[in-house]
Amino acid sequence: MENLWQGLIKALQLIISLDPEVIQIAGRSLWIAATSCILATIVCLPLGSIIHFNKFYGKRLLINILQTLYSVPTVAVGLFVFVFISRAGPLGSLGIMFTPIAVIIGQVILITPVITGLTVSALSGVDKGIAETAVSLGANRLQKMILVLREARYAIISAVIMGFSRAVSEVGLSLMIGGNIKGFTRTITTAISLETSKGNLELSLALGMILIFLALLVNIAFNQLQHR
Repeated sequence: MENLWQGLIKALQLIISLDPEVIQIAGRSLWIAATSCILATIVCLPLGSIIHFNKFYGKRLLINILQTLYSVPTVAVGLFVFVFISRAGPLGSLGIMFTPIAVIIGQVILITPVITGLTVSALSGVDKGIAETAVSLGANRLQKMILVLREARYAIISAVIMGFSRAVSEVGLSLMIGGNIKGFTRTITTAISLETSKGNLELSLALGMILIFLALLVNIAFNQLQHR
């Protein structure tokens, strides 16, 4: 217990002193997860809208598959991406293995089912009377879709938050296709895994605190946006 307390004190000292290594790792984690979330959102909002506003055979099955993929192991996604971008893979010529681009691609694939599925759920939760009233007043299909999206914006923001949280907290995928390279692809989660195995409890605790703090800041920011 004493060792843990000492580790916490040293971890706080690393954070307060703005230790360069800690700040660098935290900043890299934040921009990789944020980039992944933005790219996934650009894809998922139109995709979720298409699924919700159209009737087609297998729609319920597709939604069930998306919901099942919420909990897909990160290492499974990492393996899938690894097969494609490794030297022997079809995209090996791009040379993006063990780069931040590879991690971003993996995270986009990882969180796409989450944001898409939750977007569909958000749109489904909007009162159908709103869309019917809009149509009765002369709204076309696009205007109806925009209206429903606007009504569901708070729930959609929550979906984006979930996607970001999933991206910033994953570790298996980053280790497999990012390589945990110091100063290049090392993120908070991979650094925690490495430093803990080395017995560097202070740095691990500092990074863990920062990870929780970043998640808290993002949630506060999105909640403020919802209230406005």
